[in-house]
Amino acid sequence: MTSADSARIPRHIAIVMDGNGRWAKLRHRPRTFGHNAGRKAVRTVVEGCLREGVKVLTLFAFSSENWQRPQDEVGALMELFVRALDKEVDELHGNGVRIRFVGDLGTFENGLRQRMTAAMSRTAGNDALHLNIAVSYGGRWDIVQAARKAAEAVARGEIRAEEIDEQLLGHWMCLADLPPLDLFIRTGGECRVSNFLLWQLAYAELHFTDTLWPDFNQDSLKSAIEDYARRERRFGKTGEQVARKA
Repeated sequence: MTSADSARIPRHIAIVMDGNGRWAKLRHRPRTFGHNAGRKAVRTVVEGCLREGVKVLTLFAFSSENWQRPQDEVGALMELFVRALDKEVDELHGNGVRIRFVGDLGTFENGLRQRMTAAMSRTAGNDALHLNIAVSYGGRWDIVQAARKAAEAVARGEIRAEEIDEQLLGHWMCLADLPPLDLFIRTGGECRVSNFLLWQLAYAELHFTDTLWPDFNQDSLKSAIEDYARRERRFGKTGEQVARKA
């Protein structure tokens, strides 16, 4: 692959995996049936990212607002989450995938947090693909927790308040050590970001598709990447400036 070809591959993709419930409803099945089908789509997309050369994949698995869903659905999601961890970690580790959970992990019960920690520790040395799973996560929460860390650093006398700028505050955001977000994908026909990676989305390309998440496959991923490759990424510059740099 040439440098020009590699530039057309997003280094970091984030996905809002929407449509599990509607997918199940179309088949006259409970919502949990759709969530289970969605887990298979996750495996397909991970394989696709490995094949396409994507370095970072961030999935919105459970938002801070999802706690408001019916208790039986939340319980079923947690059970599915545990089963997926137990079943998938070995294969992900074997494929060189590093797993990281991001979000307010303190909201989960201790047994599940221990499973998350174990998965992260086991895969910490892998670098074929960084798989970030956002759980109990919200973009506003992310900004608030970064602001708190900045305030704590000021209180400790490590920095002065006037030294806080975008670069310094960004240091405390989730995923700050990874490549910036290039491509945001949302399935299921909705055209909103739903409080996901608000800070990180600043210069990402947005791709919305009507495809429901359980039906999102490697062809769907390839189509989104091809759409990304056709776009001109200017980052505030003119098209002429970008062309001269290329």
